[in-house]
Amino acid sequence: MGDVRRVRLLIIGSGPAGYTAAVYGARAMLQPVLVEGLEPGGQLTITTEVENWPGETSILGPDLMAKMRAHAEHVGTEIVSDIISSVDFSSRPFVAIADSGTEFHADAIVIATGASARWLGLPNETRLRGRGVSACATCDGFFFRGRHVAVVGGGNTAAEEAMFLSNFASQVTLIHRRDELRADKVNQQRVLNNPKIQPLWNMVVTDVRGDEGVTAIEIADARTGARQDFAVDGLFIAIGHDPATEMFRGQLDMDADGYILTPPGTPLTSVDGVFAAGDVVDKHYRQAVTAAGMGCMAALEAERFLARQND
Repeated sequence: MGDVRRVRLLIIGSGPAGYTAAVYGARAMLQPVLVEGLEPGGQLTITTEVENWPGETSILGPDLMAKMRAHAEHVGTEIVSDIISSVDFSSRPFVAIADSGTEFHADAIVIATGASARWLGLPNETRLRGRGVSACATCDGFFFRGRHVAVVGGGNTAAEEAMFLSNFASQVTLIHRRDELRADKVNQQRVLNNPKIQPLWNMVVTDVRGDEGVTAIEIADARTGARQDFAVDGLFIAIGHDPATEMFRGQLDMDADGYILTPPGTPLTSVDGVFAAGDVVDKHYRQAVTAAGMGCMAALEAERFLARQND
């Protein structure tokens, strides 16, 4: 049995949503405690240049997260390097148990555990992430102006990423293991009617080539297995994301993909006093700035919730 800690506001997860919730929570005198989780700082810690964060012309992802963490601490947030492994939202105070054994008994909770991109598991995929391999066209498409890029996937995400990249790239090759897209009919037509997008059917990506950056990908025929190298300057993986919400199953309402359900424009979950922000809710935008905005909303709603409890 570990320590039992009573806190007013517990924030589970870091990254833009968690750190922003912490800043607003601290400024509201809620004495927030933020438990960082498995990947402190979230997905931005594995990116390179960030050029779409307001006020920063260009900043490295890890540096941006370090600044946000320092800001949260500066205004009074206690940051705990631990991982929440189980929760109980059946009664208040809510209970969150960490890997260390510490039990946090919280009057209100903000969930900001984020999501992670699904990767292909290629031999050189991890080595070349941030150097030509990406899972976010909105984040990195700008760096491929006038270049040839490949997108892997066949659903709406892949179609939307390919169309976005066509605004920058000279050519976009959309690689799919089948002979037709799974995207909805509207997105299919947009892709097929775009002169910059060339589908490559019945193919799978089996490796990435390059030393300091991507120079080619290895592709294989899904029917025969025959392999060849295919020259590209960048590879975008668009096969979906997985929200980090497994521990909340059965306690909060979610959709079929595991995203926490909230009324549009709010961070309210199905449990009064538990709020959700960032990529655990947002499957459409998945941007640092939108996650931060949702973190702000979650903290403000937590403040209002706790004020009502004292009336």
